[in-house]
Amino acid sequence: MRRTPTPIPLLFSVLKFVSGFVLASAAYELHRDEYLYLEQGRHLAWGYLEVPPLIAVQAWLTHLLGGGYFWVKFWPFLWGALTVYVVGRAAARLGAGWFGQALACVVYIVSGYSRLNFLFQPNSLEVFGFTLTCYLLLRFIQQPQPKWWYYIGACLGLSLLNKYTTFFFIAALGVGLLLTEQRRVFTHKHFWGGVAVALLLFLPSALWQLTHGVPFLQHMRKLEESQLVNVSLADFWKDQLLMCFPALWVWVPGLLALLLYRPFRPYRSLGFLWLAGLLILTVLHGKSYYALGYYPILFAFGAAWLEQQLSRWRIAPFLKPMLLALPVLVILPLAPFFFTLYPPAYMEEFSKRHADLGITRWEDGQLHPLPQDYADMVGWQEMADKTYAVYQSLPDSTRARTLILCANYGQASAVNYFNRHRNIPHAASMNGSFLFWFPPRQSFQNIIIVDDEPDSLAAHFSSYRRRAEVLNPYAREKGTRITLGTRPDKAILDTVYAEHRRELASWTGSSANNEFTEAEIRIPSEL
Repeated sequence: MRRTPTPIPLLFSVLKFVSGFVLASAAYELHRDEYLYLEQGRHLAWGYLEVPPLIAVQAWLTHLLGGGYFWVKFWPFLWGALTVYVVGRAAARLGAGWFGQALACVVYIVSGYSRLNFLFQPNSLEVFGFTLTCYLLLRFIQQPQPKWWYYIGACLGLSLLNKYTTFFFIAALGVGLLLTEQRRVFTHKHFWGGVAVALLLFLPSALWQLTHGVPFLQHMRKLEESQLVNVSLADFWKDQLLMCFPALWVWVPGLLALLLYRPFRPYRSLGFLWLAGLLILTVLHGKSYYALGYYPILFAFGAAWLEQQLSRWRIAPFLKPMLLALPVLVILPLAPFFFTLYPPAYMEEFSKRHADLGITRWEDGQLHPLPQDYADMVGWQEMADKTYAVYQSLPDSTRARTLILCANYGQASAVNYFNRHRNIPHAASMNGSFLFWFPPRQSFQNIIIVDDEPDSLAAHFSSYRRRAEVLNPYAREKGTRITLGTRPDKAILDTVYAEHRRELASWTGSSANNEFTEAEIRIPSEL
């Protein structure tokens, strides 16, 4: 039985959006990855070395709106709020009343999505896109009208413009359809019409990949060598339990109900989608959080099933409020690890009390004062301000011929973000998509080097000395040095630009010149 729409999903979606701003300490800046995506918004293109173009469009709009903290966070909070709304509406479509709708929304809000939806990254939109696709398939099963396939095609096409892991989801969706009575849709022209919509939306990005040597494959290879190879089967499945632990008693019944509960039999393709998706990610050693987009629809089915079972109990009116409070109570003791509630000094003490959980263990295998994500959200403005101060110390006559060279994309994009309203050259890097934006060679009079492991290059400069250093004790970039070299010789400039060409060629398969790349990526009308 489908319920009359209620305001419950909308109320919880508003709560989700507002809580993102309320549950955040002003002691933290943006995350290293957020600065990169904001930088991509200054160089619109149909693709980047790291991601497809949709995150850059959001960044471009953010810059148009001033580029402040509110507008940066607006996007992940928006996608999170919309996901909550879709989950609540899905529960209502399955016959859930106020309790089932509220439960589905609550368990989403208190699960691992609280961290995911805090950061301006493609992940929040990915989860929303996958959840919306599942909801649209649910609507098609209830009302088999052709329009739903075109909606699904548009949703998946935009998802492909957001993150390449959508290909895994599409494969899992195909398996889910093939294993159920929905397999007959493969003979319908409107199904293929939806496929055409998805392909047309993704086509410009696919062409960008082809004309740039398919850097996506190189990105996956490097990811496999540096990160995915370290993802063990046991850790992946342990994380599946931990990421949505407060919702475990909802999504597991939801999955079982999808596969075994007779009234939910028409929707079994969604259950097989989850199984196929998790199997694909397991075989390919995908990161644990890649699976987060597969769970929200299970919250809706689990909540609807639980409400139906509770309706047989006389104590249900008293039990329902307690069940709604349960996920919140479960998460409260560890809330500071899910929300940036407290400044670094407090978090250091809090982390010591929970050292056995290993949450403050970074990718170097060592325990640190803060979780790695938190340490990646401090120290950036200090770095940018000190870089600007070094630049300001230069004579007016040589400032315009200054190269600011950073070791990684986090440093370069953060320096650019905090100095966006100042008269200073854009920082460059040979890391990631910054390869496309490297400045053309000229007779540089100064090079400001921002590096956490600087080389000794004094022999190539008239003057070479460290001018500043990141001192924030909690910053992952603590100790990063800002070094000024004046009057660089030809040898060092030759080395810099040769290294840039080699690195660019390793991604694109060619030594594409900067002039072509800059002309291509600086034209907003291409999007």
